[in-house]
Amino acid sequence: MTSRWTAEQVRGIAAMPGAGALIPGVGGAGPGRLDAARLYWDMWPLQDAAGHRTELAGRELWMALTAPDRGDPALRHFEAKIHWLERVGDGWTDHGPVLPDMPVPYEREWAGSALLHDGIVTLFFTAAGTAARAGGYQQELWAAHAPVGEDGWPTIWSAPAPLVTGYGPHYMPADAHEGAPGTIKAFRDPAFFRDPADGTEYLAFTASLAGSASAFNGAFGLARKGADGWELIAPAFHAEGVNNELERAHLVFHAGSYYAFWSTQNATFAEGLRHAPGGLYGMVADSMAGPWRPLNGTGLVLANPADRPQQTYSWYVDADLTVCSFVDLLRDDSFGGVPAPLLRLTLDGETAALALERAA
Repeated sequence: MTSRWTAEQVRGIAAMPGAGALIPGVGGAGPGRLDAARLYWDMWPLQDAAGHRTELAGRELWMALTAPDRGDPALRHFEAKIHWLERVGDGWTDHGPVLPDMPVPYEREWAGSALLHDGIVTLFFTAAGTAARAGGYQQELWAAHAPVGEDGWPTIWSAPAPLVTGYGPHYMPADAHEGAPGTIKAFRDPAFFRDPADGTEYLAFTASLAGSASAFNGAFGLARKGADGWELIAPAFHAEGVNNELERAHLVFHAGSYYAFWSTQNATFAEGLRHAPGGLYGMVADSMAGPWRPLNGTGLVLANPADRPQQTYSWYVDADLTVCSFVDLLRDDSFGGVPAPLLRLTLDGETAALALERAA
C-alpha cells in the first residue's frame, strides 16, 4: 500500500519548530586536495549489502558528481561525471572517473549508489540526457559492474546497461528534452537496499507519480529484484499536491525499523507550503510494505539555518547514520561545490535528531 506525505504534515513544521534539527553553519569552502578547477556535488559512499561504508584496498572510497568549473554552477548538470573520492580524516582526494569512456546513448551521469559485494563493485546511476542531442532532461536507471582486481581496485567494467524498461504504470515518464531545474519530472538516483527480513533487493529512486493532476507529484519510487531482473513496483509513498521532487531517495534499516530519506528544496513545495525549509526529510515503517509515517511528525529531519537556507544540499544517510552532503551556496551566494562536513543522526522509532558527536 502506497502511503502519502500530506500537506497537513508539512504545515506542522511551522507549528513544531523543534521537529527537525538545524545543520551547523558551514564556513568558507576551499577545495582542499580536490581539483580546484572542478565542482563537486551529490555524494555517496561505497557500501556493503547492509548499507555500511566499506573499503577498497584499505581506502575509504566515495563517489560524487563532478564537472569542470565554467563560472556558472548551473552548467555543471550538463557535464556531470561520477568520480572516485577518497576520504582521509576530514580531507578528500579525487581519483578520477569511476567509469571509463565508452560509447553510450546518454549524455552524462547523474547520482546513484555503489555496492561492493562478493568482490564485485556495482555502480547504480542515472543516465541523463541523450547523446544525440545535448542538454536534455531525459532520465533512466542504469548500472555497470566490475570485479575487484589484485590491486584492490575495480578492473574491467561492464558496458553500462539500463536496469528497467520504460517507466511502468506507477511513474510519469522523465523523457522530456526541455525543462528547468526544480520543475522537471524525475526518474533518477537509484539507491540499493537489501531487506534484512528476507534478503529481497530493492532500488529506491526519485520519481514522479503517474496520473496526477498536480504539478507537485513527487514520489519515492521502488524497484524490486526478481528472477528476471529488476521490476518497477508501486512507490513507497508520494507527495501529490505537496512537493515536486523527493530527491536522492534511499533506504536505511536501523534497530528493527525501515527508514526512507530524501532531500528537497523549499522552492519545490506547492504554494502555501513554502514555509517548509530545504532539508533532509524522512519516513519510517515497520516493514517494506508500510505504512510509512513521517519522522518527527512532519517528515523534517535536518534543515539549513534560516539565515543560510541553501548552504548545503543532497543529503545521503548510510547504515551507520552518517550523513553526507555538499556545500551549495555560501553567505556571499557563491557556489561551494565541495563536500560538506559529515554529520551523524540518531534515530529512535519515529524521532530523528542530529547527534552531538561528530561522524566517524
